[in-house]
Amino acid sequence: MFFSKQQNLKVVIGIESSVWGEITSKGTVRIDGVLEGGVTADCLIIGMKGIVTGDVTVRQIIVGGRIVGNIRASEGVDIQDTGDVCGDIFSLRLCITEGGKFEGRSSMLRTKEISYKETDTIAENS
Repeated sequence: MFFSKQQNLKVVIGIESSVWGEITSKGTVRIDGVLEGGVTADCLIIGMKGIVTGDVTVRQIIVGGRIVGNIRASEGVDIQDTGDVCGDIFSLRLCITEGGKFEGRSSMLRTKEISYKETDTIAENS
């Protein structure tokens, strides 16, 4: 797991909750329910029962549930053994624990090429 210190949890979507729309936060977002929309945040944690349908732009992400969408992470992506990612990943680091699922393309980028704070979040290589 990439988190080396306690994160500042700002948004929580509970296991029995569903949200439609975009989430933007300077702190950590945890999703245990369903989100249909994108996330821009410092860190994103998708719990084992969590489902995200949309693109995310973050510094770090831990996927324990399912995400259908592209991930842009300036530092790291951690797909846990219960995690399932369907989409492209652009990140400095990628870790997939045995049992984790990933369907898509991955591009390992330098830090300068990706930032979760910018509106144009990434310079993709075609």
